[in-house]
Amino acid sequence: MYQPFPHPIDPEELPLAGLKVLDFAQGVAGPHATMLLAQYGAEVTKVEPPAGDWGRTLGTAYGDLSAHAVAFNRGKRSLAVDLKNADALALVRKMAAEADVIVESFRPGVMGRFGLSYEELAKANPSLVYLSVSGFGQQGPNRDLPATDAILQAYTGWMFMNKNTEGIPQRGGMVLVDVMTGVYAYQAIASALIGRFRSGQGRYIDCSLMQAAAAFQTPKIMEYHLENGAPAGLYVPVGCFETAEGYINISSMRDHHYDALCEVIGRKDMITDPRYNSRPKRLENEAELMRELRVELLKKTAAEWATLLTEAGVMNGIVSHYGDFLKAEHVAEVGAIDWTEQPDVGRVPVLKIPGVPGTPSKDPGRAHAPHIGAHTREILTANGLDEAEIDRLAKAGAIKLG
Repeated sequence: MYQPFPHPIDPEELPLAGLKVLDFAQGVAGPHATMLLAQYGAEVTKVEPPAGDWGRTLGTAYGDLSAHAVAFNRGKRSLAVDLKNADALALVRKMAAEADVIVESFRPGVMGRFGLSYEELAKANPSLVYLSVSGFGQQGPNRDLPATDAILQAYTGWMFMNKNTEGIPQRGGMVLVDVMTGVYAYQAIASALIGRFRSGQGRYIDCSLMQAAAAFQTPKIMEYHLENGAPAGLYVPVGCFETAEGYINISSMRDHHYDALCEVIGRKDMITDPRYNSRPKRLENEAELMRELRVELLKKTAAEWATLLTEAGVMNGIVSHYGDFLKAEHVAEVGAIDWTEQPDVGRVPVLKIPGVPGTPSKDPGRAHAPHIGAHTREILTANGLDEAEIDRLAKAGAIKLG
């Protein structure tokens, strides 16, 4: 196996080692950002209600975990507390006053009602980096509207851009706006930390799913504006084609790719056809060209076409399912996946995160997600509470012990 950095680096040498992060976020976007912070060395405490982050319920349940909960909460400690309990809230406020980073995803104004707003905490801790995740942001007429990933896919134009062959807008098959928002949130926090290291000053970051989804689609939105609502495609032919067995994606970006494709499928006449013999003409006659190609590509299997197209220098890829990806030779050769035993869930694939060579992804402390309240006793003990007080709080329902 190819191992450019065969020796995992010491966790204490990870770039964010020593940073204290309080993660009040639930769902996917905020937890994704804080999971990335944890993988790069930060000490992330997940502050969740006794019933748990609602993201734990996404998909099939494995006790109090799910695939989404595992994927976006690896490397964290769980502190399960009821913020409506005065004693529990006092403890959390104490921890917040000592945090380097806080991430939250409540409705605008909720953290302020708990005395945990950026304005309140920054008075005593001006170096605090504080990020709020929400659907539409902290300002504007939509700020209080409920928002899910699907709603933001619809609102920002993603579904319109992702129309099927019948012209019907389609939702992406995963919570992609949440996931991309988590990546944008992480880079915003990392950039703010760099600024803090230079100036000593923290900052507040308003991170909305709407803004992240729009930023991700910048060129498509720009094309729509510049081309009066009817943007041309990038090039033709490109797309997914049914074959005699399976599907294949073909990308004929340049003229020589198109010519080679026509030769491979036995349709040299299409090279000189006046409807298709230039990039602009292919874009203009896309529907007719794609219909002709679909007929021809039904004559062999996806595997057969892939071999012929690759030999001819035409970019292509057989459409795989996740099982194919997990077993792919290239994936194994480059070590893109680690497998780990997630307690009470089973053996799961852990996709390596790019950026820090040698990140110890096999370290259970960073590869596993916590159960609800798994570290409540440990965290409260470290904050000065004795066993009797912890048990009293648990009996009162102020905290949950894992």
